Amino acid sequence: MLEGIRIIEIEALGPAPFAAMMLSDLGAEVICIHRKGAAATSIMPERSILDRGKKSIALDLKDPSDLKIAQDLIAAADGLIEGFRPGVMERLGLGPQAMQSNNPRLVYGRLTGWGQDSPRATEAGHDLNYIALSGALWPASNAGDAPMPPATLVGDIGGGALYLVAGLLAGLLRAAQTGMGTVVDAAIYDGSAHMMTLLMALRQAGSFGETRGENLLDGPHWSRTYRCRCGGYIAVQCLEPKFYEIFLERLNLAQDTDFQQQFDKASWPALTSRLARLFATQDREHWSALFATSDACVTKVLSPSEAAKDPMNDRQTWHTTGGILQAAPAPRFDGQTQAPKKPPNRDEHRAEILAMLRADVSPSSNEKYPGGV
Repeated sequence: MLEGIRIIEIEALGPAPFAAMMLSDLGAEVICIHRKGAAATSIMPERSILDRGKKSIALDLKDPSDLKIAQDLIAAADGLIEGFRPGVMERLGLGPQAMQSNNPRLVYGRLTGWGQDSPRATEAGHDLNYIALSGALWPASNAGDAPMPPATLVGDIGGGALYLVAGLLAGLLRAAQTGMGTVVDAAIYDGSAHMMTLLMALRQAGSFGETRGENLLDGPHWSRTYRCRCGGYIAVQCLEPKFYEIFLERLNLAQDTDFQQQFDKASWPALTSRLARLFATQDREHWSALFATSDACVTKVLSPSEAAKDPMNDRQTWHTTGGILQAAPAPRFDGQTQAPKKPPNRDEHRAEILAMLRADVSPSSNEKYPGGV
């Protein structure tokens, strides 16, 4: 879908590489400027699946000749992705004002935790910190438990990378129409707060307040997970009354008067305890079979490796490519799916990229990029 679009990525951590990976999955040519030498962090693999489908060139951006290569790459690109603290790219000579002066169509994507301009703009932080201050962490637990969401999903990826992708795509559309680029200021703080809008709409209707355990989606016995005898878990979320009725029928509880008032908040704690005791009497597979092919909205809680073996993976959502488990590109177009591409070795495409630059500039520029071919 993005064939013909060229994105330059400056190697960074976590959400920025994910955003670039997603654009690569969608068909864009993504050239990652990797650091010369070691990876950006020791906690990531040398050939990360976050780099799948990308081209790699390793540069030292403090070296004038390498910096010139980076500037020329950006001058020939449709978009750029960087994930540094505010001011870093400007100090390198790669800030948006300088880059857009040579390439007015450039969509300059910036991903940070706190935003380019905020009271905390220059402070360090991580996924949990950003969503803690944005309000998105608050509902992420059962009543009485400390808030803890799935790692990275709400902040780094949901509130950060996906919002950067949306901003870049909007900027690319505008550039195609007007010839003018833009700067995308994607802050995890902003994006994770924005993702709260559905909950805030429920709050507007009086269904979701600020006391955890008393709201429509975090308090009921029909909206939570239960531990099974085997140690696995079952997820239950039969919100609509017609689905709740099916849930009770499958459990032989349809005639139990205690369960008749689905939305009676006062009864939720006691009914949760009853269901917890019930689900603990059988293994996860028993409950999965009991609710199979029904609209009771009950499913197993699977690990990624278990999800890859589940019949639902007939969609080929999970792949094992090169011995590495990873999800296929999403979304799909025209009902098709594609296997994840391989990640490059660091600096693997140097010759190809330098040859491309020589072709894009004047014939006398061959001397600028020696050793390319």
